Amino acid sequence: MSTDNRHGDEAAGLGVEDGIRTLLLLMPRMVGRAKRIKIPPELESFSLAPRHLSLFAFLLFDGPMTVNALAARLEVAPATVSLMVGELSRQGILRREADESDRRRTIVSISDEHRPAIDGWLARGAGAWRRALEPLTPAQRRMFVDTLEAYEQGLDGT
Repeated sequence: MSTDNRHGDEAAGLGVEDGIRTLLLLMPRMVGRAKRIKIPPELESFSLAPRHLSLFAFLLFDGPMTVNALAARLEVAPATVSLMVGELSRQGILRREADESDRRRTIVSISDEHRPAIDGWLARGAGAWRRALEPLTPAQRRMFVDTLEAYEQGLDGT
């Protein structure tokens, strides 16, 4: 393996094996820290899980949307999202309203009452990503995101 160039000049770069070693050590620490982000007290009684964070993030960043649109973004079956939305709407975390342009469709959104707590819960992670991504060029950000997606796909064996 090559030497650790973490503190060297940019031209030195990082060898593949050193990158793998560094990331294999870094990823568990990142996941551990992310898991330690506390659920806001006002949401603790709702038995929320990591799968809910993704659903909340889409609704916060992209706004209200249909169950089918959420399912496509979450890459799960609409029935799965429908069950999650049903559970969360019964608890008052999400709102379901008929789509004015097509009354057969339901639009899902975060309830006004719980939006600040959910926004605060996601803000720490969003702030960390913002600090990490802002110094990069758009092309570097694209490469970083593509690399993480390739890693995720590699874990799935796809």
